[in-house]
Parts: sequence; C-alpha cells; structure tokens
Amino acid sequence: MTSSHDRPIPAGKAGLRANALAARAMMAHAAGPLAARRLARRGVELLAPLPGRIVAGYAPIRHEIDVMPLMEALHAAGRELALPVVEERNAPLTFRAWRPGEPLRKAAFGVPAPLPGAPPVRPDVLIVPLAAFDRAGHRLGYGGGYYDRTLRALRREGPVTAVGAAFSGQELDIVPHDENDEPLDAIVTDRETILVSPRPER
Repeated sequence: MTSSHDRPIPAGKAGLRANALAARAMMAHAAGPLAARRLARRGVELLAPLPGRIVAGYAPIRHEIDVMPLMEALHAAGRELALPVVEERNAPLTFRAWRPGEPLRKAAFGVPAPLPGAPPVRPDVLIVPLAAFDRAGHRLGYGGGYYDRTLRALRREGPVTAVGAAFSGQELDIVPHDENDEPLDAIVTDRETILVSPRPER
C-alpha cells in the first residue's frame, strides 16, 4: 500500500481500515525488522531534542511497526519511558512507567502493558500506532477511539506531542476524519519524517 492512487479505497472507515490492516501485515512480513531499525534512527533524530522528559510508546501487536528499538535508543539518550494501559472501556488510556527489559503482562485486548505496580505517569510525547495516515496528520486507528480520547484529554491539560509510527506504505492521500479525530503532530516512518503544520486552535 503506497498511496490511494494504487488501489481503490472502500467507502467508509471500516472498509478502509480492513484494507489498510491487510496491507500493513504484508509490509511487516516483508521488511519488519529492517523497517524498525530505520524508523528508530529517524525517530531518535526527531524525538531526542523535543522538550519534555517522558515518552510513551507501545508494545507492538497485529503487525504494527516495532518501536521497541526506538524506545531503547531514547532510553539510552536519557528519556524516561511509559506504555499505555486500557483501564476502562470508552475512557482515555492511562500510562505506566516502563524500562527496556522489564516484564510485561497481557492487558485488555491482549495488549502488553507494564505490571500493575508500575507508577502512573503523564507523558510529554506519545508514539502512536495506526492503520494509515496522511500528510495532514490525520490517522486511521482501530475504531475504538482510545488514542483520540487520550490526546484530547492530555491536550486539555497541557502540551503533548503526538508522533505516528508507521511503515511508509501506510500513507494515503486523504484519511477520512471529523471533529472527534485528534491529529498527529508528526509521523515517523522507515523512510522519512513528516512534520505536520500547526493545528488551528479549537
């Protein structure tokens, strides 16, 4: 999946999401480890200079691009790390501190998360998984709305930078979006870093 020019886009997010996830699985099988290393190099260049101390990433599932090499590099550069936890359905994610090498447990939806005793934290930077993205910073997620709710809540509290992590082939010309969708500030792929124009105040 390189762009919407290369294949038909089904009407509605559900069909688009199914196509995007199937294509992402093929990308992961074809170039997963190499893509992860390339993303890590670009991600460190983007994220290491940003203000703030705590970076929240994710433990990859379902063929998501692997951001663990990036997280390890950021930890080596002095950043504190966190991973998301689904505490309640239809609520924002929470985040708990984590370090490379620490054990994880399977939490809601089978997502690996820190152990319950890990301290809760508020991240300054979020590395966000996605099914597809466009250059305006719009993200096609998985349909649950967790990251949109989370970003909305965090942005009400203060500054936070949201960075999508993806294979370059996950890009579309336009991702359908509405007022409930929270845009990304940047996207890092295995091929490039895309900086999104500042969002208008809402």
